[in-house]
Amino acid sequence: MKKNGIKQLWGQNKTILNGWLSIPNAFSAEVMAAQNYDSLTIDMQHGLIEYSDMVGMLQALSSTPVTPLARVPWLDPAAIMKTLDAGAMGIICPMVNTPEQAAQLVDYLRYPPQGARSLGPIRARYSLGMDYVKHANDQILCIAMIETAEAMENLEAIAATPGLDALYIGPSDLTNSLSNGALPVGMDREEPEMVAAIERIKSAAHGAGIKACLHTASTDYAVRGFEWGFDLITMASDTIHMAQAAGAAVKDVRSRV
Repeated sequence: MKKNGIKQLWGQNKTILNGWLSIPNAFSAEVMAAQNYDSLTIDMQHGLIEYSDMVGMLQALSSTPVTPLARVPWLDPAAIMKTLDAGAMGIICPMVNTPEQAAQLVDYLRYPPQGARSLGPIRARYSLGMDYVKHANDQILCIAMIETAEAMENLEAIAATPGLDALYIGPSDLTNSLSNGALPVGMDREEPEMVAAIERIKSAAHGAGIKACLHTASTDYAVRGFEWGFDLITMASDTIHMAQAAGAAVKDVRSRV
């Protein structure tokens, strides 16, 4: 089976720069893959992407060095297993709030005896190797998103879940939940209480011997995240990059004509 590039880099104590795909198109995914990311995540939760779109995007990524991940819509065994069968090399699951949910996530991702994943890697055996079933448990990443006050209450127990590879911070939902809607939503948090929460999640992950991941919106905050010691940083998304680049170009031309 093809080795998971993220796991290989983490094994060398290196960090991961992850891109985010919200546009349901194989060509735009291929373009993003040419930008020297370590990994790209196909967003099935808030992106405009359906299952058939994701399959085409995974096919486009197969010819590139990037490691393909996917964020599933929810903690749903059917969605998780079909996404893995299509060839994703890791799952990011939103709204994991309890250690029981974290254990369920691991269970859905792992083949027996480590879990209850059903056998049927319809595309994965071709894209990742005919020996996929034998090695998938060791190569597929299991990543739980920490996004709520409830998850913070159960943080250490979630991090200690056997088989979990990383915690992933969703700053917008986390801010909204911890502040009861009092703070404006957004990713690059500057409030002392939110910075403290981000630090606590990172420390809980590392204390449990797993990795810590952070979603950011800007290059400055991405660099800051790496300086804080995060193991994977997601920097914005395809839609944000497209809008920023196009907006800057239009503004530049209009200002000079």
